[in-house]
Amino acid sequence: MKVVAFERSLQGTGASRRLRRAGKTPGIIYGGEQAPQMIELDHNALFHALKKEQFHSSVLEMEVAGKTSQVLLRDYQMHPYKQLVLHIDFQRVDAGHKISMKVPLHFVGAENSPAVKLSHGLVNHVMNEVEVSCLPADLPEFIEVDLSGLTLHQSVHVNDLKLPKGVSVLTHGVDNPAVVTVSPPPGGVGEEGAAAAEGESK
Repeated sequence: MKVVAFERSLQGTGASRRLRRAGKTPGIIYGGEQAPQMIELDHNALFHALKKEQFHSSVLEMEVAGKTSQVLLRDYQMHPYKQLVLHIDFQRVDAGHKISMKVPLHFVGAENSPAVKLSHGLVNHVMNEVEVSCLPADLPEFIEVDLSGLTLHQSVHVNDLKLPKGVSVLTHGVDNPAVVTVSPPPGGVGEEGAAAAEGESK
């Protein structure tokens, strides 16, 4: 995904306020061996880009003054009540160094699983994203989680995820956390109902 920015020479609260009045958003690119670079971006284009999942979870092609570099979105600040992006931070990436990034999970097949179709269970998404470590070229836009084989009371854990080559999940000391759990419907499922569901699933 490509992002076009422009060099920014003026700094400070007053300069940033004038930029916003002109429909621009101040920002910064940092990281790597280069010095931090002050930039400005078109606010409307940036506001719409922030609504796209890809903008948050993929390596971006940042063009500034005719030069392109690879960056990650690291932080942005919104106005407390206006639809206004106040500031945005990007980090340069090096193709040869691993990065850590939060990647969304896309859940598929739950409605066709025995847990939902036969047992009328409730699928609970404990996690909607995971933090991964990989080289920039290996960063996935999302990780698909197939729930079509899910049964009542079953859980899907991080170790069950099918990860692309070169990608690992960072759990920060938590041993194999749950990603999805299934609970009985309100009122529960009786033994006969559960047995019938199990028989139909065979």
